[in-house]
Amino acid sequence: MPARRYCLPSRTWRRMGHAAGRDEDGNTLVETAIGISLFLMVLIAIIEVGLALYTYNYISDAAREGSRWAIVRGASCSINTPGLDHCNALPTDISNYVQSIAYPGIVSSNMTVTTKWFQPSSTRPTSWSACTATPSNPCNQQGYQVQVTVTYPFSLNIPFWQNASVTVGSTSAMVISQ
Repeated sequence: MPARRYCLPSRTWRRMGHAAGRDEDGNTLVETAIGISLFLMVLIAIIEVGLALYTYNYISDAAREGSRWAIVRGASCSINTPGLDHCNALPTDISNYVQSIAYPGIVSSNMTVTTKWFQPSSTRPTSWSACTATPSNPCNQQGYQVQVTVTYPFSLNIPFWQNASVTVGSTSAMVISQ
């Protein structure tokens, strides 16, 4: 014979102090608010990190484009080459070129572009030393290395967290071909 179950009428439960939700008035609302807040904080943090990676990708591309632009505009560059301007490029020319590239979502005037030149070592062909330009030895000549560094301040805004500015930067170095 199956066990017999007893059910108490709902008013008996109420008399015993077990009214539906009586002991947990508002708990569900508070738990939901905390849960949604944490979920939104994590979601926005993931979006912010994605935007930081997006920014890094474009800053890295800007450094590569700057060094590519500089390697064909060295001291032996010929203005007669079709489509080639700004021969014998200086750091300001390279900076102006990099900042003229329109990347979506990036304020190009906030980019800092630094250009350095290096000369090959006479004793170790695979090592480079900083070049100091003289009238007889320009640093942007063929066979020398140009290094373009681009930095950009990225504002990291995560709710319920400390807002911070992170500097995103990238460096590209290439050997001057002209």
